[in-house]
Amino acid sequence: MRILGVIPARFGSSRLPGKVLLDIGGRSMVARVIEQARRCPGLAAVVVATDDERVAGHVRGLAAEVVMTSPDHPSGTDRCYEALERVGRDRFDAVVNIQGDEPFLDPAQLDLVCATLLRPGVQVATLAKAVTDDRELNDPGEAHLVVDKDLNALYFSRAAIPYLRDGTTGPRHRAFPFLKHVGVYGYRSEVLEKLVALPPSPLEQAERLEQLRWLENGFRVTVALTEHDSFCVDTEADLAEARRRAAAS
Repeated sequence: MRILGVIPARFGSSRLPGKVLLDIGGRSMVARVIEQARRCPGLAAVVVATDDERVAGHVRGLAAEVVMTSPDHPSGTDRCYEALERVGRDRFDAVVNIQGDEPFLDPAQLDLVCATLLRPGVQVATLAKAVTDDRELNDPGEAHLVVDKDLNALYFSRAAIPYLRDGTTGPRHRAFPFLKHVGVYGYRSEVLEKLVALPPSPLEQAERLEQLRWLENGFRVTVALTEHDSFCVDTEADLAEARRRAAAS
């Protein structure tokens, strides 16, 4: 199976404009993501998908492949599909959506998604991590999920799920193995084509989680467990932390 890694890299960001080009320890954020993605042996190729010539020019200067995509895409999933079409729909069997604002992405996580996509019957693959601190359960910025016995997602929510009806006298994460979502996705190419054709769904609109659209329409999302967390740079505070981590490495 040939798997394409796509890094959606918009220039616009309401909270941190131009963030993919910001310097983190002497390298741009997108340069760091490209470097990490290239270290994943499961990816046959890596391409940056952007809607801005400033980003495209910077990526070309890194000797990396870039494709221009529409500025009107509502999600990274839609941008990934256009990128797949532009590089050649028939060249790749699957696509991994790599967040362009995760400069410390672990290549092993990408390889885990690739390995999951290789399993028979998998349509969409993603990652989850065990919750180790109750503060994560109280953060609506985190997405949580529950799975069936085969690690297929049953539901995603910004609330801590499941609800512990009988309560607990200690930390909730020790009373139940809660999972939080790690936002890396892999899609079979033929499945991705179907996903981007779906209209927004009621659950998706309520929770602001696009993966609920897929579940509502009967698509299966298979989950692999990782011990590595994700770190997205969304705010000035995140950027300061990223620079601190880069300086300490």
